[in-house]
Amino acid sequence: MSTSQAIDASRVDADDERLARLAELATTILARCASRGASQAEVGLNADLGLSVTVRLGEVETIERRQDSGVGITVYFGQQRGSASTADLADSSIESTIEQACAIARHTQPDPWAGLADPERLARDWPALDLWHPWQAEAEQVVDLALRCEAAGLELDQRIDNSDGGNVSLGHSLDVYANSHGFLGAERRSMHSISCSLVARAEDGGLERDYWYDAARAGADLMAAEAIGRRAAERTLARLGARSLSTRRCPVLYVPETARGLIGHFLAAIGGGAQYRKTSFLLGQVGQVVMSPLVSMIERPHLPRGHGSSGFDDEGVATADSVLVERGVLSRYLLDSYSARRLGLTSTANAGGVHNLVVAPGQDDFAALLARMDRGLVVTELMGQGVNPVTGDYSRGATGFWVENGRIVHPVAEVTIAGNLRQMLAGIVAVGADVDRRSNLTTGSILIDEMTVAGS
Repeated sequence: MSTSQAIDASRVDADDERLARLAELATTILARCASRGASQAEVGLNADLGLSVTVRLGEVETIERRQDSGVGITVYFGQQRGSASTADLADSSIESTIEQACAIARHTQPDPWAGLADPERLARDWPALDLWHPWQAEAEQVVDLALRCEAAGLELDQRIDNSDGGNVSLGHSLDVYANSHGFLGAERRSMHSISCSLVARAEDGGLERDYWYDAARAGADLMAAEAIGRRAAERTLARLGARSLSTRRCPVLYVPETARGLIGHFLAAIGGGAQYRKTSFLLGQVGQVVMSPLVSMIERPHLPRGHGSSGFDDEGVATADSVLVERGVLSRYLLDSYSARRLGLTSTANAGGVHNLVVAPGQDDFAALLARMDRGLVVTELMGQGVNPVTGDYSRGATGFWVENGRIVHPVAEVTIAGNLRQMLAGIVAVGADVDRRSNLTTGSILIDEMTVAGS
């Protein structure tokens, strides 16, 4: 929502009033920074409320209420920059934080690329994005929901004999960003989740664990708690009897949850910081083919109830739909104002990350992807951080399922998958229609033509 929408007196409620107070405080802080000689300043304020409940084996483990606030202040004295923050919104604490930011700025070296976002790039108006769905519930109701989730999983099969817990989390946040170019943006957001993690015991005594979850802006959009518990149980049971593999080269199918991580490595490589520091395996690739022509990606910041929806980025720059990859060709980098200046470009409104990046889905559902793969490894979980961002070399521990003749034949554990990200991205032969929408990065399963799978 725009600032005027956020403080419309005709429909003020308690949260509107709190948001209005934060906006007023942001304006006051900017004035105080200017009075101390700052040529530019910016401030971000937030107030978060939440309730989280965790149960395990039918007993309540934790009930946590969260009420946090914070302010971050950045000042510029010419091209000298200083930042400080506090979790205390009391006047004396804010005054001290301003002084700290100013002192830091006066002792730093000038940076020719430092400064606020360019005024002409700032958002002036933006649509209501339906991000505010506070879930008003008593702790007893939330506990009951978590218990029902876990119980549904535990009851599915006698081999499910332990639990890492069921969790329900309700969250609401009020956020304000303002700067001395006259921008002030205020937004209200909610995010709620339900999850369950279970443990199954095989006949030989071996244990396997798996989980399932859902997350949404509105509680009404979440899967039923019982369905999440049952799904967690089904996934856990499917892992019983896992075995390793001999070392081989074969196709690899990343399910949506792990495919999202693969795309995340690509996003890191085209980030402005990696580009100007020259720490990316994809340097200077705008306009070049960087992956399979089957892949296209578009950023859609204004999706109603989207996990990454926002009218402006963390610097107040206006967001808009924007193609990132078109048929394998990189259209742009991910830039905030600083990295854009370092590269001689303009901000792409990505200060703070991507806003609802959509990987265009293909036509094949999961079963069709298995049939296309014929023989290979389905990756459902990844371990370790074996990725070199400079060379693109990739090596991570994995678990999943082995496929023969287009059908899953047994679970797999204790293997390592390896390749090079540039070759892996070029080797994408399908993106599935089984899109996972529980994140600001939505994608279906991704099938790669060949990787090294190393086992025992």
